[in-house]
Amino acid sequence: MANMGKKKTTTKKKTSSKKTTTTKKGMPAKKTTKPSKASKPVPPASTVQLKVGQKAPAFSLPNQDGKIVSLSDFKGKKVVLYFYPKDDTPGCTKESCAFRDGIEEIHGSGAEVLGVSGDSVESHKKFAKKFNLNFSLISDESKKMLRDYGVWKEKSLYGRKYMGIERTTFIIDENGKIDDIFHKVKVDGHLEEVLGELDIMP
Repeated sequence: MANMGKKKTTTKKKTSSKKTTTTKKGMPAKKTTKPSKASKPVPPASTVQLKVGQKAPAFSLPNQDGKIVSLSDFKGKKVVLYFYPKDDTPGCTKESCAFRDGIEEIHGSGAEVLGVSGDSVESHKKFAKKFNLNFSLISDESKKMLRDYGVWKEKSLYGRKYMGIERTTFIIDENGKIDDIFHKVKVDGHLEEVLGELDIMP
């Protein structure tokens, strides 16, 4: 009786059609993807023009400690509200340090000082700590308060136009009305101007 041979079966290995790129050392190359940075839209220039006697726009925003500061917190007191372009820059540092040094006289008149810019809370915190600033710095990253007070403007430097804060100081009375406005503030001598308006002899 003839022996029946076993049938040999062959299995074909499937080969992947995907190509793997390798580095010179033979290791698979890592895919690197650059995160896309979506630029935030820049708010248009403010068209608001506040005047003496008007009610000051309300606000509720964080200071350098993350505490929410509102205009209504100062009812019954005067407020020296100064807007400055940027933390830790020469002019803004000089102006802020002047208010720091004059804070006792300002408090003596029953007024408080608040600084405002579009910088972050963290930036304000570093700025306040570096120069021992003894009042609140309000962070308005959305630029809403800046636009409400009419200080968000188109500016020009060496022929280049850009959006920024026009250095401005408002003195708000005990009833929340604007008592005085200092436009396009010159840092030198500004504290003396404010003290004069608060009826304090510098």
